[in-house]
Amino acid sequence: MKNEYKMHDVHFEKHPRIGVKDFERGLIQGNDAVFSAIAEENARHIVMECYPGVDTARLRDELVQYFPKAELIFADDYALTKEEVGAKIRDFMTDDRVFGIMSHFVIDDFYPEENVARLRKRIAENDRQVVVYGFGASRFFDADLVVYLDRTRHGIKTDYKKGLANWKAKNHDEEPLKKEKRGFFFEWRTADRLKKKLLPRMDYYVAADDIKNLRMTSRTDYFKALETATRRPFSMVPFFMEGVWGGQWMKAVCDLDKDKKNYAWCFNGIMEENALAFDFDGGILVTPAINLVFFYPVELLGNRVHARFGTEFPIRFDFLDTMEGGNLSLQIHPLTEYIQDTFGMHYTQDESYYILDSRGGGVYLGLKEDVDKEAMIKDLRRAEKGEISFPAEKYVNKYPAKKHDHISIPAGTIHCSMEGTMVLEISATPYIFTFKMWDWGRVDLDGKPRPIHLDHAIENIQWDRTTSWVEQELLNPFATIKDADGILEEKTGLHEREFIETRRHTAKEKVLHQSHGSVDVLMLVEGTEAVVESPLDAFAPFVVRYAETFIVPENVKEYTVRPHGESAGETIKTIKAFVRV
Repeated sequence: MKNEYKMHDVHFEKHPRIGVKDFERGLIQGNDAVFSAIAEENARHIVMECYPGVDTARLRDELVQYFPKAELIFADDYALTKEEVGAKIRDFMTDDRVFGIMSHFVIDDFYPEENVARLRKRIAENDRQVVVYGFGASRFFDADLVVYLDRTRHGIKTDYKKGLANWKAKNHDEEPLKKEKRGFFFEWRTADRLKKKLLPRMDYYVAADDIKNLRMTSRTDYFKALETATRRPFSMVPFFMEGVWGGQWMKAVCDLDKDKKNYAWCFNGIMEENALAFDFDGGILVTPAINLVFFYPVELLGNRVHARFGTEFPIRFDFLDTMEGGNLSLQIHPLTEYIQDTFGMHYTQDESYYILDSRGGGVYLGLKEDVDKEAMIKDLRRAEKGEISFPAEKYVNKYPAKKHDHISIPAGTIHCSMEGTMVLEISATPYIFTFKMWDWGRVDLDGKPRPIHLDHAIENIQWDRTTSWVEQELLNPFATIKDADGILEEKTGLHEREFIETRRHTAKEKVLHQSHGSVDVLMLVEGTEAVVESPLDAFAPFVVRYAETFIVPENVKEYTVRPHGESAGETIKTIKAFVRV
């Protein structure tokens, strides 16, 4: 690891927290306290609704201990069988390792009415306390007490690698990619539809990533926490992942585990993937960040963005680190009509690369002039079969990139980041729809070739995006918006086909930002520290450090950013993304 990567002597905050004040009961920590609080309610009928991925076997062990006289009913026993669920979702899963079709299911689709009636009768005739638990437990009746057990997306994915099976599937040993596909296209969509309806009428919310160390808060305090986040800037909890092409920059700059081989990705600005950590006077509750979008979409996104995207967060920030690593796969993202028609997604992954650092790095971007289409497709197919090494430089432009360059990559454009490049990827958020065309003959960390999707890719290549178009439209499209009073504001980085607008501010002074009717996502890309403040003292000053992503809800309306700490009196740069409305 090279120490020169760490240009700023600053602590990267890996565990950002959002303080919650004026709460009623606060956080109940540990299983003894959690189950004692539930028992003290003296409820005869209890529902413990579980997000898919909650360890229901271990949950049952806890319930046996804390509710020894109750009748425990596992909701799964009244659902369709594993075979019936598999048949029902088969067309949405497809035979592909990665891609399925967005499903439309709701939980009722998996609980036959005759089973529901049978369980309701069993409950009504039972003289004992009844606890129904599992995914779909709330389907059966209006319980006296409703407890919701939730999981973060990162926690679920981590457990897939450790052998966690999907709901109603015997696939403990299946490769994680296929488990994630089933989660993404079926389970999480179905569970989120239920969550949106159930959380406003739950009694308690439980963070259940660790079933042996549960943390619980009341409905009132949980929604108080979410509402708090809409009135101030905040950061989500980042997580870092190794990869076959990963590099060493994040290991140094973000102070990560030096024993890891590399870090390829940092997910630090993706609402569906990341989590929020709420601080109840020292007690920490970690919850999926997407819940904030579900329940406070207008306050977070703004009216017009909510009208356009619903309860989805359309802006994504993440890191791609190839310093002392390797090239990303040569890839392409689907056109809007293709992702809609083929996968049932609303919008596609237009994106840009903001270059945080470069040591001889660059990008492959767009086609060379007069490329022989049929010859290129033939070479791609031969490379997929292992007959040749795809001659990328014969067909694809290769450009050097330096720090603070900003490169637009609208969907349909062939691209990849090269070795020696540290990228902040700013993009729309369909999450997984990358069609790899060539992966440089590598295998993944699990020893298997990474999935190649040539047929999808070929359908989306825009053959007219050649050298002249790329150099005119995509490379560093900076335009000065303002250069006065010590503040340089530039429009940069995303093509007119894309709905995200990006602005870079360079200043030694305090810069005033206004919401433009959209949520803002920002990063400090030059300087050690900055402080975000409210001109009206509507929130406490919020300190951000180099390379940290932070979000300012549209509800905030206006805020300032100025150099702070070691950067006081120095020039800093921020990059800001928002939805064009």
